[in-house]
Amino acid sequence: MLFKEELGKQLNKDNWFQANQKLLAKMISEYMYEDMLIPQMVEGARYILTVNGEVHYRFEAEARLFDSYSVREATIERYSDGSWEPAESAVQFILDIQQLIGMSSETAGHLIKELNATLLADVNLISRKTKTSDELAAMDYAELEGEMTGHPWITYNKGRIGFGYDDYLKFAPENQQVTTLSWLAVKKHRASFQSVDGLSYETLIESELDEHTRHVFDNVLREKGVSKEEYFYMPVHEWQWKNIIIQQFPEDLAIDRIIPLGEGPDVYLPQQSIRTFVNAAHKHKHHVKLPMSILNTLVYRGLPAERTLIAPKITEFIKGIAENDSFLKDTCGVILPGEIASLNVDQTSFRQLRGAPYQYLEMLGVIWRESIYTYLKEGEKAITLAALTHSDREGKPYVQSLMEKSGLSSETWIKKLFQTILPPLLHYLYQYGTVFSPHGQNTILVLKDNQPHRLAIKDFVDDVNISDQPFAELAGLEDDLKAVLRSEPPEGLTQFIFTGLFICHLRYLSEQLVKNNLMVEREFWKLLAEEIYAYQDQFPALNGRFERFDFFKPQMTKLCLNRNRMVDYGYGDGEDRPHASEFGKVNNALSLFARQEAK
Repeated sequence: MLFKEELGKQLNKDNWFQANQKLLAKMISEYMYEDMLIPQMVEGARYILTVNGEVHYRFEAEARLFDSYSVREATIERYSDGSWEPAESAVQFILDIQQLIGMSSETAGHLIKELNATLLADVNLISRKTKTSDELAAMDYAELEGEMTGHPWITYNKGRIGFGYDDYLKFAPENQQVTTLSWLAVKKHRASFQSVDGLSYETLIESELDEHTRHVFDNVLREKGVSKEEYFYMPVHEWQWKNIIIQQFPEDLAIDRIIPLGEGPDVYLPQQSIRTFVNAAHKHKHHVKLPMSILNTLVYRGLPAERTLIAPKITEFIKGIAENDSFLKDTCGVILPGEIASLNVDQTSFRQLRGAPYQYLEMLGVIWRESIYTYLKEGEKAITLAALTHSDREGKPYVQSLMEKSGLSSETWIKKLFQTILPPLLHYLYQYGTVFSPHGQNTILVLKDNQPHRLAIKDFVDDVNISDQPFAELAGLEDDLKAVLRSEPPEGLTQFIFTGLFICHLRYLSEQLVKNNLMVEREFWKLLAEEIYAYQDQFPALNGRFERFDFFKPQMTKLCLNRNRMVDYGYGDGEDRPHASEFGKVNNALSLFARQEAK
């Protein structure tokens, strides 16, 4: 199959140049932020990057707060062979700067592979990006997720190594293709089922599979001559089944410890993470998170066994805090879609292998998460926080459409946004020494009348961390939770909000507002600082913790995502998942608005 029709619609010279131009501007901006590139300002807003004696790049850029830059994509030019020409290739840029930034040829080769896949996906997005921001503002949560364009910071954000082009068309969230899930029966002694208190395996399966489907699956086991009471039923992604499970679990298949059952009846839409699915047939049914052993952004997208096993217990811990705190429960009305059940199946050979690459320890499992739709009240609408940084083909920001529909000024709308998202995040941090990673994908904003109204936070299993400092509120935390939740020192814990929300999301939202003359940059960050102080003024008894978890220090450790892949970690296959690199300091714009201590 040549995919002539699909490629003919998408892949042409104009789209290819546009995708490269956008990616080049992003690469230069982010590599400057991460101090991998240090161009020289030559005049006004013009910069020149000297790669070597033969190759130079020049471009226009505006300096932003937090040591960031907004590069004007149409101005990027490359000098070689004695002349300046428009820069037309993101891959050529990588080849040019490889030696300059100290990137190995092995890493550069793999990175080029990811960048080409990213560009191909970007071309597809350009060809189908027809909806206006006004139209997107009316779109439902599950469908809106499929309109997103990928991680705003990581430049190789749609590499998806392991996908063929057919897989990309079928499974990538931006293509918005509904899919069914395949189901397996797994011998109970080979699997581990966990759930929140009061939820049995039988109740869960009855809610996920209708009676007819359960009967069909039961008959498959009956024909095999085995008893259904000896097995767990679990979904698996089609790609994972074809590419990983058959090849890596052959003994289990041979002796009927794993038995393929068939397709489930419901259809699902993949979300931004690719491996999480919203039930499109019954939106109040659970969201399903499945491992997909593809390399995307920094990691293989499996389900780490130890976190899958503990997921329901983490949910009980996180939700228990809110249930017993009137500020979180009543004042904020925070929504916490819980990971209420999970199944994990180890591959026995890799489990016995000391130091096995982590990707082989997270191949078969499932997490069931409560649907966001079950929490919405009359007049409420959920959107992914990532949508606030999105703009349409004409450059109109999605957030501008919300502002216009709400009838609020941009300043008032942003103030309400901060009043909605910051208090619950800060309260978990200051009061309980517990922090989420509230980046655009993990965070759901609930609107009412197109205005920010409530915050929903998801994905506890991967991104909840706790303080390593003495906290009375953490004293009773059980050892198995402590073993899985990462304990961090004060700045490390603060970084999950500072980098996860401020740098990884609000930095791009601010850029959208500034570029479109909707808001002054300093005013944006001033409003954020004021909201942090507004929270602190409500809880003066926590003053010591405000000093411990300080968002107003003049500088913070700079965490780097592109540097991690390109310079530090590369494409190694170690036993631990890579984490963001630390390199230097970032000048903290919030310190401009820090209160002066009384003398």
